[in-house]
Amino acid sequence: MTDATLSPARASAAANPWLVAAVVVIPTFMEVLDTTIAVVALRYIAGGLSATVDDGEWVLTSYLAANAIILPITGWLSAHLGRRRYFLLSIAVFTLSSALCGMAGSLGQLILFRVIQGLAGGGLQPSSQGVLLDAFPPEKQGVAMTLFGLAALIAPVVGPTLGGWITDQYSWRWVFWINVPVGLLALAVCYAVLRDPDYLTIQRLELRRQPFHFDSIGLSLLVIVMVCWEVMLSKGQEWDWLGDPFWRVQTLAILFTVGLVGLIFWELRHRSPVVNFRPLGERNFAVCCVIIFCAYLALYGASTSLPGLLQSLLAMMR
Repeated sequence: MTDATLSPARASAAANPWLVAAVVVIPTFMEVLDTTIAVVALRYIAGGLSATVDDGEWVLTSYLAANAIILPITGWLSAHLGRRRYFLLSIAVFTLSSALCGMAGSLGQLILFRVIQGLAGGGLQPSSQGVLLDAFPPEKQGVAMTLFGLAALIAPVVGPTLGGWITDQYSWRWVFWINVPVGLLALAVCYAVLRDPDYLTIQRLELRRQPFHFDSIGLSLLVIVMVCWEVMLSKGQEWDWLGDPFWRVQTLAILFTVGLVGLIFWELRHRSPVVNFRPLGERNFAVCCVIIFCAYLALYGASTSLPGLLQSLLAMMR
């Protein structure tokens, strides 16, 4: 959530707010859907690309890690590029990378395209929240956030079922190609409908007048923390957690801990942090973040683990 998103000043939406809600929630739904839609297809992807099932899990891990990296810096990118421009760019790159994922000829190519897809898609959720808050009057913003929440909660639940059906009926490649027509339609409608409110335009002009300060150290620490966290949780079971004889998990845990402490220490003292931790000083906001973290921990844990577990049990029964 950015400072601009929390700003009390709201520009009146030029378009119907419900039309705006529809066009921004749909690409967000597709982006969240992609976190789980490939779970069921991992075995088919590995077989089709001549890889092992364990290596195929990087298709999911790479996307989630890239998503986790870009989410915290969406506010900084939106402020400097413009929210509308950044939102349209995210949809375009997400759609293009989805097409490339479906055309991948090797597991390495697929992982690379999934990283690009995750980096592009990670900015859709925060940007769409800001668009919704600006499109609706204050008395209806709760309804707008409920609509967004429904899309964000339903998508990861529907993902495994939809992915399994597409894989059985067509091919695992259509798990990614399904994003292309939806993405192109969303890009066209968003280009025609969305406009940046005045206060964001003024904010961006003020930033351009100021000396450019890019927090490269903060971004580097953020990448280390997110990648280590995601890979450790994803591959920990396979590598025997802290019993790993090759010290892969232990190394990731140490890098994560040191990187997180360094990130918090650096960002709280940097004049233009890439991740602003200061809003967490507001108690209600901090508590809400903890609640959302716990809720999505359970949701994504079940959505990503159960399909593979059921596939393994089904194979044993046969």
